Order: sequence, then structure tokens, then C-alpha cells
Amino acid sequence: MNITIRIAENDTDIAACMALRWTVFVEEQGVPPEDELDGTDVGCTHIIATDAGHIIGAARFKVTEKTAKIGRVCVDQDRRGHGIGADMISYICRNCDARRALLGAQVEAIAFYTRLGFSPVGAEYMDAGIPHQDMEIAL
Repeated sequence: MNITIRIAENDTDIAACMALRWTVFVEEQGVPPEDELDGTDVGCTHIIATDAGHIIGAARFKVTEKTAKIGRVCVDQDRRGHGIGADMISYICRNCDARRALLGAQVEAIAFYTRLGFSPVGAEYMDAGIPHQDMEIAL
């Protein structure tokens, strides 16, 4: 594997991000399409992980008041468990020009984000029918 993580550069990259997100969130996890297509992609920076030019991971973030809000982190089903998600989160944290990062983790992913240094904040809540927990890290 020759994995590269970078900022999405053009409409083709963004379309590939959206296609991967659709597969992971709508098709695999059953997230309603209207929740996946939440209207906040405009204004976000999109991150992609590629292998031999094919997008295998995606995430987005937006910085407001020195806080990077990370979301829509996903990895192609065949590539999970190889550190790609962790590498994308690390890339965002190193390159977002913020003092802290915040994300809404699916409860089943809390241990993953804890290993990356994130801590739970507040109470669990439901988002798109899936239990979530806000988590944050100082950068």
C-alpha cells in the first residue's frame, strides 16, 4: 500500500469523497440520505486518503474560532483496521490551524478516538439514529 493523505483539490476529489461517504454512511450504516447530505460540506476542508490514485478514506473539517470541527470520517470497508482513519485525524490535527479539535464520535468508535488523545465531552446523544459522544483534544 502506498497511502497518501491530502486536502481534496478539485470537484473530482470532492465527488469521490461524497461517493465513499454515501457507501459507508447510507448504504452500510443506514444513515438517512438527508442526514448524510446535511448541507454543511460547503465551507469545509475535505481530506482524502488515496492508494494508487483511488480514494479509500475521507473526512471533513471546518475551523471556527480556533476550533476545528471534524466530521464524516470514513474508510473503505476493505481498508479498515490499517490505521488510515488515525492517519487522517492526525493529518487534520497537524494542519488545521486551530487550538482544539472537536468531533461527534459514534459510540462504538470512542476507544479509537481515545487512543488518538481525544476525551469525551458532555452526554451521549443520538445523531442519524446512531448513538454519539462529543470528543475533543487540545492541539
